Amino acid sequence: MNERGIPEKPSDSEFGKRLGVVVLFFIVFLAGIVAMLLNIQIVNVRKYKEKAEKQYVRLVTEKAQRGVILDRHGRMLAETVETISFYADPEIVRNTPLFDKKGKPVVDRKSGKQKTIDNSREVAGLFADYLGKNRRDILRKLRREKRLAVLARKVSAVQALPLMQKKIPGVWFDREQQRYYLNVAAQVVGVTDSKNSGISGLELQFDRDLKGRDGSRVFQRSATGKRYPAPDAQQQDPVKGHTVQLTLDADIQSIVEDELAAAVGAFQANAATGIVMDVRTGEVLAMANNPTFDLNRRITWTPEKSRNRSVTDSFEPGSTFKIVMAATATEVLKRKAEDRVFANNGVLPLYGLRIRDHEAYGDLSFRQAIMHSSNVVAAKTAMQTGREKFYEYTKNFGFGSKTGIGLLGESQGRVRPLKKWDRTTLPWMGYGYQVMVTPLQILQAYAAVANDGTLMRPYLVRRVVDAEGKTVKENQPMEVRQVVSRETAKYLGKEYFRAVVDSGTAKSASIPGISVAGKTGTARRASGGSYANPVYVSSFVGYFPVESPRYALIVLVEEPRTAYYAATVAAPVFSKISSRILACSEELQKNLAFRSPEQGRLDSTLTVSVPELRGLGVRDAERLLKWLGLEMDSNGVFDGVVSAQHILPGSKVEKSRVIRVKLSSTGRKRALL
Repeated sequence: MNERGIPEKPSDSEFGKRLGVVVLFFIVFLAGIVAMLLNIQIVNVRKYKEKAEKQYVRLVTEKAQRGVILDRHGRMLAETVETISFYADPEIVRNTPLFDKKGKPVVDRKSGKQKTIDNSREVAGLFADYLGKNRRDILRKLRREKRLAVLARKVSAVQALPLMQKKIPGVWFDREQQRYYLNVAAQVVGVTDSKNSGISGLELQFDRDLKGRDGSRVFQRSATGKRYPAPDAQQQDPVKGHTVQLTLDADIQSIVEDELAAAVGAFQANAATGIVMDVRTGEVLAMANNPTFDLNRRITWTPEKSRNRSVTDSFEPGSTFKIVMAATATEVLKRKAEDRVFANNGVLPLYGLRIRDHEAYGDLSFRQAIMHSSNVVAAKTAMQTGREKFYEYTKNFGFGSKTGIGLLGESQGRVRPLKKWDRTTLPWMGYGYQVMVTPLQILQAYAAVANDGTLMRPYLVRRVVDAEGKTVKENQPMEVRQVVSRETAKYLGKEYFRAVVDSGTAKSASIPGISVAGKTGTARRASGGSYANPVYVSSFVGYFPVESPRYALIVLVEEPRTAYYAATVAAPVFSKISSRILACSEELQKNLAFRSPEQGRLDSTLTVSVPELRGLGVRDAERLLKWLGLEMDSNGVFDGVVSAQHILPGSKVEKSRVIRVKLSSTGRKRALL
């Protein structure tokens, strides 16, 4: 201002400065905008693109269906079924918007807001009516939970369909995959966890093959919120997991499991194991363990029950190991069945210890020594053979090495290296001590003798097939080595192991109409680190028919309490299992051209007695009637247990008569008695 109070006009230079500041500000502002645009459009374009896509693009993963596990005949042992799980947002259920009959919102006149209603009771009622849920439990969840309530898990699609179609506000559902099992061979097949990943058995071992490949779907959302497949995005279809086919026979497996459970109960045993093998190919037809668990009830699964004792557990075999002694006696010592040996009247003092027989045998033939399972003769024979040769035959029979079956957790047993042998090792190994073997190793050794001396690699997985039917993995019969000569193998079977069943310690292992060769084993097991109070492992391993061997079977019962000799415990179980699988398995009957005396008499009669069918599974009942020449009518139902039959058991009827039965879904399916 000047002296008169009038504002002075800014000079041109000052005006220029102010204008320059303004221009500079705008230049900086524009440069900032350009820099931001460069950052968004060029430098960090991916980051901002992803942020934008999150607003309107959604990636949805489609789970691949897990592959199936089949038995040798193509029957499902494990498959994946779709289940439905229901969830709710309690806030929405308790404040469900009201609409009139025309679908228009019902508005409160005072507030101008849409009216709502508490729909909790109706939702609880629907789940109680359709799914059998507890009404109070559902209502409690809907009133207590804030944002998420689980109303039902893993409901079958058929049962869930009515609720899925109702479109209840605040309630939604997800499709999930659940594994379903035939419930045989639990330790072999194994189980999956809640994420459908294998955690034991073949489910774990072949998890990568069974899982398949998940697919993906890319969706975009319009301004109204409607979702549609992105037109320019690549959609990935899920690929179903591979199919794993086993050599197991579900019927034979069921029979073995049934008889093992009966044996464990009858003899108050801790556990039992049974394996059936085709001696010519090495295929395992059954591999059973007891105790077991319910594959469809994961709560029954424990690490102990899921252990496949057939391959993981090793034990001192006792007399079943005398196969090595008999082989070396024949090939190294050139001993014959009629040669006389002395059993020291049942006691052999050796190195300050005593080897004993269960009876005081004196002078007897070598055949009789094996028939009556003389430990004294076995020890003396092993010492006559010599350390090097006995060790060589032990290893050739496969002891001390994995069998090659390829199952998880397989033990190789234990055979001491020669340099660690002491003076007691050889005689004690002669009758099955100071050596550790698995049940599968013992069976493999006897199967080698049955197979003309050729040791076969046992296998349980036949093939793995992809979703297109192409075989990606396959197992074939494989010879490992020649253990003994063909002549020796036949001599051992006919002269020694058949005599054991015909006239020796294993008469109770005989099968009507079939010749059997085998050996009992009653081995002491240390209890508390000492043999002072021993427990026992009873076993029998055998094969049939002796003239042309085809099938081998081992039965092992651990720590029986009411009896312990193998002739009383394990051998009868062998006979029961073999008789039942011969009666049930058409494959075995065909391969053996089996025709029992009972079958011959049945074929010659015109009338038969109706058997008791109640309690049998539908498959077993149908098979039993077919064996008798009768037919079954289950009114089109093919799953369940027979609860009634229209012709009383014991009634005489003509062959080809149709027996009508009523089935119940309750009760445990049993194999053919």
